[in-house]
Amino acid sequence: MEVYTIGFTHKSAEQFFETLKKNGVRRLLDIRLNNVSQLAGFAKKNDLAYFLKMILDIEYVHELLLAPTQEIIDDWRKGSRNWDRFEWRYDSLLTERKVEERVDRKLLEGQTVLLCSEETAEHCHRRLALEYLKQYWTDIEAVHL
Repeated sequence: MEVYTIGFTHKSAEQFFETLKKNGVRRLLDIRLNNVSQLAGFAKKNDLAYFLKMILDIEYVHELLLAPTQEIIDDWRKGSRNWDRFEWRYDSLLTERKVEERVDRKLLEGQTVLLCSEETAEHCHRRLALEYLKQYWTDIEAVHL
């Protein structure tokens, strides 16, 4: 099962929506904790849900179970800047939340893309979320857009 990931930073709306269209995305799973900031531009929660539906008929779902806590985010962005520490803390959070049991697997089926803000998947929790779930749902293949 292929599951896509994408970030919106440094992408124009045209680039973002054309990428989703080109890859046949049918559902966007927003795994950001903070998705209402004016800094998100076209990717602000309600605007994004509207654009996805109107432009490409893509379903929008916000899934907080896969979002890091504010404490983990702040430690990475304002504190330690230690990516290994972020990975460990986020993985521990997913384990504590038992996301493999609580996230509906059907949300990832059928051309789904996980969204967060980071430009690339290298230092992003969308990649970590799929790596975690792959331990339990071994047929997941991440495709980073």
